[in-house]
Amino acid sequence: MTAPQGTPLGVILAGGQATRMGGGDKGLLALGDATILDHVIARLAPQAGALALNANGDEARFDRFGLPVLPDPVEDFPGPLAGVLAGLDWAAGHGAETIVTVAADTPFFPTDLVARLQDAAEGMANPLALSTTPRGSEATRSMSAGGQVRHPTFGLWPVALRHDLRAALDGGLRKVVLWTDAHDGREALFDDAGAFFNVNTPEDLTEARRRAGA
Repeated sequence: MTAPQGTPLGVILAGGQATRMGGGDKGLLALGDATILDHVIARLAPQAGALALNANGDEARFDRFGLPVLPDPVEDFPGPLAGVLAGLDWAAGHGAETIVTVAADTPFFPTDLVARLQDAAEGMANPLALSTTPRGSEATRSMSAGGQVRHPTFGLWPVALRHDLRAALDGGLRKVVLWTDAHDGREALFDDAGAFFNVNTPEDLTEARRRAGA
């Protein structure tokens, strides 16, 4: 398979340990008549090329989704950058130039995510961009220089920098924005501060089900 020119492959990041939900896979929790992961796939599939899932442990639990499962290439759960690297390695084997990543526990992300990230990265030799939203109820999260809230698991990443990322992870780097800032990563601003609402706690799951029902 060769990706269409300019179309990023999609990687769903599900490699976290979900400690605030008592462990397990948040993406497999029920949301309406489906799972959170079903909603994520439905939103991402029209925006990207082939999809893959970054997850660790027994791959069989994801069999029904029919997606390749990419384990972290770095041990000890180093965070989302490991999932990004897994996706970049996978995409390199398919001739893709970029990937877009989304989180497996965020079922309402924008339907124009990829287009907006690509617009933000236009003209870059190595397209690299993260999603941001206006400062609001999520102000405790990673802040950009412009005061927006950064959502580092929702990004556009260049395959050409995968070896650089591997070296950074091997050197102990774990914070996404330290790596993206070092490569002059750009930002795509989305006006809806709640667009990247994610399910971290049982209370969040209740809210997600309310939103899905509405």
